[in-house]
Amino acid sequence: MDNPYVPRPYKVLSSARETADTFTMTVGMAVLHSPGQFVQVSVPGYGEAPISICSDSRKEIKLNIRQVGAVTNALAGLKKGETVLLRGPYGKGYPMKKLNGKDIVIVGGGCGVAPLKGLIDYVENHRKDFGQVSMFLGYRSPDDIIFKKELAGWKKKYSINVTVDKKGNTKSCIDAREGFVTDALGETDIRADKSAAMICGPPIMMKGSIGILKSKGFRDKQIFVSTERLMYCAMGVCCHCMIRGKFTCLDGPVFRYDEIMDIENG
Repeated sequence: MDNPYVPRPYKVLSSARETADTFTMTVGMAVLHSPGQFVQVSVPGYGEAPISICSDSRKEIKLNIRQVGAVTNALAGLKKGETVLLRGPYGKGYPMKKLNGKDIVIVGGGCGVAPLKGLIDYVENHRKDFGQVSMFLGYRSPDDIIFKKELAGWKKKYSINVTVDKKGNTKSCIDAREGFVTDALGETDIRADKSAAMICGPPIMMKGSIGILKSKGFRDKQIFVSTERLMYCAMGVCCHCMIRGKFTCLDGPVFRYDEIMDIENG
């Protein structure tokens, strides 16, 4: 059996720009994984970074990457056919098997939509296993909206609310309202008794969304959050990613809310 902690080379199948500072890379890594898990991606001479898997396939994986440093800038320069080093997948994802028959509420903000896309793809691939799907996706501006092509398809199948902090003068093909994603969530009727909610985004957005969901009758055990921490090793050794005594790289990055509670101060 291959050592899961040793990086291995995989071919870049494609790389497509999403926004000015994000792109989605498809890599020929055929591996079993759960929505919400991540891989460690490395480029020799530049370093390694944890990236969430944003797809649901056994033939390849997709990675939505934001250019924020040396590693991600190097990844942005890779072309189709070139090689990238990956190890993983790691962590605990969303417990999709336990949510069969439930309505799914998805709340994402900014780059936090990327880990949730893997969950959306999973639901699409197992549509009969779930009830109604409601999405609340928030971005800073129309220029920051990722997965525009996928959004057009989701709008035909699911209930979707897309918000932007400011519309500005940018023309966008996406129908988005100006405001915060928490506003759209608060104004929408959701049946808590048969639902599960998945949240990923900035801590203040997640905390506000959790408060709104709880006001609608959601219990802590019905809410799942995808967290971000400095996951250097992915083995629970470096201890940089601890939240409330738990390792994000091993016990997360997806946690049921009652497992970690106060995410803003975690």
